[in-house]
Amino acid sequence: MDWIGDAWQDITTPQPVPSSTAVLLTAAGVLLVLLVPAAWHVARHGLTIVHEAAHAAVAVLVGRRLSGIRVHSDTSGLTVSVGKPRGPGMVATVAAGYTGPALLGLGAAWLLSRGYAVALLWILLVVLVLVLVQIRNWYGLWAVLVTGALLVAVTVWGSATVQSVAAYAMTWFLLLGAPRAVLEMQSERRRGRRRGVQDTSDAGLLGRLTHTPGALWVGILLLVCLGALALGAVWLIGLQV
Repeated sequence: MDWIGDAWQDITTPQPVPSSTAVLLTAAGVLLVLLVPAAWHVARHGLTIVHEAAHAAVAVLVGRRLSGIRVHSDTSGLTVSVGKPRGPGMVATVAAGYTGPALLGLGAAWLLSRGYAVALLWILLVVLVLVLVQIRNWYGLWAVLVTGALLVAVTVWGSATVQSVAAYAMTWFLLLGAPRAVLEMQSERRRGRRRGVQDTSDAGLLGRLTHTPGALWVGILLLVCLGALALGAVWLIGLQV
């Protein structure tokens, strides 16, 4: 049982906060991943997992019955829940997808600004375990297991420096990746309109649920993500100057 006590001590003990320069360098590295198409396609799976986890979490919170989560090789995902097809609960469930990574990143930034890098890594592991039990396709299972294996390696066997760098990189990825995903969705909506296909995006669904333009919801989701990025950056950088 000693390892449990050691792990708990690591989780509850604040670690030294890196310098602003180190934090900015980590952000630059994450930004490079977002700008390189091949790297973004691989990393995008992590954002999809959080996106679907957010759908699932809110669905359960509003009283819907969760049927399962799927993650696909094209980085798309699907969360199926059973309940009322309309109403505030359904709107909240759909809206949670694109805002989920941003809000998780904001919470992560708050933890890191107080030195709890290891605690953040364990929280992310718990999120992955909860997603794992709801995965309903083989590719999704593989994606979550690979992501989980990498996170376990860093959390359990990584040095304090490796843990800190990984925690900051994941946080920046959530904060920076969330608005990019919204812009990506809007680009796909435009391509779909040109082809004359139905808008099946989260923004389109939110528009139909609320009888408002889907573009309005793109703006709302983007504002939430950019707001989380701005506040998260203040916590990650501003408090360390």
